Amino acid sequence: MLNYFLKGEKGTRLRFMGMLLSAILVLLSVFTLTQKGLNFGLDFTGGYLTEFTTSQSVELKELQSFIAKNHNGEFELTAQGNIHFQLREAPSASTTANSLDWQSAVTQNDDINAQVLSSAYIGSQVGDELFDQGCLAMFSAMIAVMIYLAVRFEWRLAVGSVVALVHDLILVLGLFSLLQIEFNLTVLASLLAIIGYSLNDSIIVGDRVRELLRVQSNNILSPATIINNAIKSTLTRTLITSGTTLATVASVWLLAGAPLQGFAIALFTGIVVGTFSSICIAATLPELLGLSAKNYEVKVDAHTQTLLDMP
Repeated sequence: MLNYFLKGEKGTRLRFMGMLLSAILVLLSVFTLTQKGLNFGLDFTGGYLTEFTTSQSVELKELQSFIAKNHNGEFELTAQGNIHFQLREAPSASTTANSLDWQSAVTQNDDINAQVLSSAYIGSQVGDELFDQGCLAMFSAMIAVMIYLAVRFEWRLAVGSVVALVHDLILVLGLFSLLQIEFNLTVLASLLAIIGYSLNDSIIVGDRVRELLRVQSNNILSPATIINNAIKSTLTRTLITSGTTLATVASVWLLAGAPLQGFAIALFTGIVVGTFSSICIAATLPELLGLSAKNYEVKVDAHTQTLLDMP
């Protein structure tokens, strides 16, 4: 099988190399997830979230050091701009005394002169319920996708699309684990969007492969050549669709602010790897599983064949 790909057309070799690269990235992502896990946000862990502004621009490190002197527990401070900050406290650290101490310190300091905009508490039980419901929604979407693919495609193309879909989700989660980007409800929502987008890309390529296999039922062209032709005929539309979507997501990433950054990063990554997997996995794996034009030949019984052979 390896010699078959190495001696094949250039497009076939590139698809095979891309699938090997995808396999390596999936293994690295799984390793990262098992070692570092995900950095769950307050939506899932619970705790206090406080937003405040300062009267003048303050360096994040300086402000963090100042708050640490007046805070006894663990906290995470993020900058939403030059004068806009968010402080997250874990449930164990988010006591009333801690909150009052550091808030009084930053509001009474003349150099900082902060003003608290909002302070909200999210219970851990609510976070657990949100996580369970989100995972249930993603699992339900995956089941619906598998049923749809089983009805629409021959099983080899269906398996290729499902594997490509799982590949996309694992790589996005691996990136969030590696960079320890906060994983919250908006990121979970982006995973559901990635499922739909990745499926759409795989279906476009799979439909074209199926059409060409039916046309080439006389086996003049090899399955590898047919798949390469299918990818070439859909590549322009795929790149244009992905490019315009990426431009929109990039605008959200750069201009919508910190609350939607995680959502935009996940969706941007999902679109890139989804376009890649629709070519290197959804189209290549069925070939490895033995997809050919024979799978789409119309089968007739012996009686019908006898009638067709009669002069």
